[in-house]
Amino acid sequence: MDFPWYKAALVGSVAGFISGLLGIGGGVIVVPGLVLLVGLNQYSAAATSVATIVGSSAAGLYAFSSNGSVDWSTAAIVFAGAAVGAWAGARWMEKVPEHLLAAVFALVLASAAAKMWF
Repeated sequence: MDFPWYKAALVGSVAGFISGLLGIGGGVIVVPGLVLLVGLNQYSAAATSVATIVGSSAAGLYAFSSNGSVDWSTAAIVFAGAAVGAWAGARWMEKVPEHLLAAVFALVLASAAAKMWF
């Protein structure tokens, strides 16, 4: 089976656009896209999503910082917590069964959507 590069490019483009537009993490789009369109398992999709963050974050940071929108002190604090949390989550991910990982991901998305909607 050939790698569906065009589907991966589509997932990246949509994730980057939505991330820049709404300020959400691209993983909200990337992980489901990599699982459903590209055919990766939940573990590989999560790890691959994290690998794509550097590029999309750099592009968004350039655009937002050029107009003075970034609150740098808040960003530094969130970055520190996110770095520790991401390391811990990556270490624990392989210990969580794939079906449970997918269910928790869906629950987090649904909870966030409900909280924002109501």
